[in-house]
Amino acid sequence: QLRDNKEEEERQAMEEMIRRMEEANQHTKREHISTLENVDEDEKNKKLLYPKQIKKNKIIYNSSELEAIARIDGVLVEKSFQKLKSNLTSNNLPEGITCLLYGEPGTGKTATVYELARKHKRAVFKVEISETKSMWYGESQKLVKKIFTDYYEAKEKEKRCPILLFNEADAIIGKRKVGGNASTSETENAIQNILLEELENFKGILFATSNLVMNLDTAFERRFLFKVKYARPSLQNAAAIWKIKLPNITNEEAMELATNYPFSGGEIDNIVRKYIMENVLHGERPSFEAIISFCNQEKWEASTMGNKIGY
Repeated sequence: QLRDNKEEEERQAMEEMIRRMEEANQHTKREHISTLENVDEDEKNKKLLYPKQIKKNKIIYNSSELEAIARIDGVLVEKSFQKLKSNLTSNNLPEGITCLLYGEPGTGKTATVYELARKHKRAVFKVEISETKSMWYGESQKLVKKIFTDYYEAKEKEKRCPILLFNEADAIIGKRKVGGNASTSETENAIQNILLEELENFKGILFATSNLVMNLDTAFERRFLFKVKYARPSLQNAAAIWKIKLPNITNEEAMELATNYPFSGGEIDNIVRKYIMENVLHGERPSFEAIISFCNQEKWEASTMGNKIGY
């Protein structure tokens, strides 16, 4: 009997040891998988901005902008995008969707791209123009080629086609330089030639934003399927933006600000930031008079009038 009890205890001990070993192996396996997933995610995040990382942004458009953006919005619906791509290809037409958003600074061009990406669950591959400007001759061309190579690689890994964003693209799609520093002009013209070639055969979704459309090279004009001009918000839209950004002001005050200060959305954001700072620093909401003061300080002309810089 004693021997049987001892054997039973040994058997149970062995089973317990095996169970713990299996649990330990499962835990190690889960940690390993988790580590691999985190490494993959880190690698992705270096190049792409994902929809979940983009905050929802209510953008108020002027009527002409709204019509154009609504058309692009429809194209980016996944089912429509796939159908359109198939039809364009079958008709021997370029399948890429290329859009140029141009106009005054702070009017919502970049914000539009991010909001469309968030809405349609598309990652954004953002290009910093400065990265294409290498101090070494010949390197800039390689960097531009690499942008498209990296984009296509990312596109293959994503469930939905990501958006390639050239933000403030004036520096690379501006009019070609003639004269001046010969090597610099030659390099920048070579960059443009590569871009023109890539856009001609582009397969994906590309947005470029520009503040200085009059400076754009005409060779790029036909490469963009959609061209949307942004203007400062209309009076009614500006009042609506003021009211959304500063909900504590009255409708009359919002209209007064819109009438007296024809700001872009970006400039209105500057006022809102000052409003929030004052609120945090002093523990109370700034008065309407304080908001007026912020507005008066926003424009350089207003604060430096009569104090010209020069010799």
